[in-house]
Formats: sequence, structure tokens, C-alpha cells
Amino acid sequence: MSGNNQRLAIFPTRMALTTMKLRLKGAQTGHSLLKRKSEALTKRFRAILGKIDEAKRKMGKIMQGAAFSLAEVTYATGDISFAVQSAVRQAQLRVRTKQENVSGTMLPMFELYSEGANAFELTGLGRGGQQIARAKDVYAKAVAQLVELASLQTAFVILDEVIKVTNRRVNAIEFVIIPRVENTIKYITSELDEMDREEFFRLKKVQGKKKRDRDAEEVAKAKRLLEAPESVEEPSNLLAANEDNDILF
Repeated sequence: MSGNNQRLAIFPTRMALTTMKLRLKGAQTGHSLLKRKSEALTKRFRAILGKIDEAKRKMGKIMQGAAFSLAEVTYATGDISFAVQSAVRQAQLRVRTKQENVSGTMLPMFELYSEGANAFELTGLGRGGQQIARAKDVYAKAVAQLVELASLQTAFVILDEVIKVTNRRVNAIEFVIIPRVENTIKYITSELDEMDREEFFRLKKVQGKKKRDRDAEEVAKAKRLLEAPESVEEPSNLLAANEDNDILF
């Protein structure tokens, strides 16, 4: 109903037809760009989905090894949690963020880096030094894998939302905007054609009336010429008995 009201509100002129054609071209261009954007985002989304599956499988193996190494440390040295907590003042492994542009969508990427010296490098000098070093390396790998997994899942969530919005826009342009503009163009074209036919018929009627008027005028003129009497003057006779004035010499 709103589409009909909008269509009827447009006065069918050549300017309106040109405007609607430009709008249709813009809608088709926007639909093409959004379609390609959706395809690029979907391709990246599927790649990230595969990486997440691989990262989770890898994370399970790493955490299994980390738990086993921690059990070795506990068996070799006992509980060292208090010693580690007292030795650590600040985190050595830190995370920084950067952004990656994927078809106009900024995806946050987390990157792990190390800062500062080893805070508990003297832990395990008495016994269990190898087990502690091995546990440290395994847990460092686990943290790196967690950061990578967090980066992938964040990008996954953002891409999922952006793809849904983009697909809604693509569908709205394809099934709502473009058909509505095309219907409006058809309406304007049909009205302009009807106006052209009416104008042609009007001009034809005007020309016919002018021709009839000319024909009637010519007939009337011919009738006037036939009905009017011709006044022809007789030539003067020099020998006629007319009295002439006397001429005195």
C-alpha cells in the first residue's frame, strides 16, 4: 500500500523518469558491491571457522600436556605455588591488539609478546628444575594458543554479525528497493506513453479541424464569387447624340 502511495505521489515527467533510472542504477551498483562484500566476508568466516576447530583440538592436547607437566612438578618439588606467587611482581607475557581490515570490516587481532626478565628463574634450584622449566614452556604455549583462540573467536563473532547485516541489506535491495524502483519506472513510462498518445491524438484533431476550416473557407469564398453579380461598364459611343457645349473661337 505504501509502495502504491509512493508511486502515485510521483508526477510522471521526463525528469522523474531520469531520476528513477539513476536511483535504479545506484541500487544495482550498491547491491553488487554488498554482494561481493558478503562473499568475501563469508569466505573469511569459513576460513576462521576451520582455524577455530583446529585451534580447539590443539588446545585440548596442549592443556592435557600442561596438566601432566604440572603433576610432574608437584610430584618432584611439591607445592611451589606460594614461591611462584611471591616471586612474580608483574606479568611477563602480555597481549596487544591490532586491527585487520576485511572488506571494510575491522577485525581485532590479539598478539602475544614477552616483556621483562624471568621472575622465577631461581625456582627449582634445589630439585625439580627440569620439570619446572618444562611446565613453564608448556604453559607459555598454552597461553599463546589461548590468545590465538580468543582472537579467532572474536573475529568469528564480529564476522557473523556483519554478514547477517550485509545479507539483510542485500536482500532488502534485491527484493524490495529494486523491484519498487522498477515498478515506478514502468508506471512513469506507461504514463508518459499515454500522454504522448494523447498529445498525438490532440495534434491530429487540431490539424483535422484546421483543414476542415480551410476547406469550409475556400467553399464559402467560391460561393461568394459565384453569387456576386459582375458590373461591366459599357464603352462610351462617340457618335451618340449628346449635347456638346459650344466652343467659341
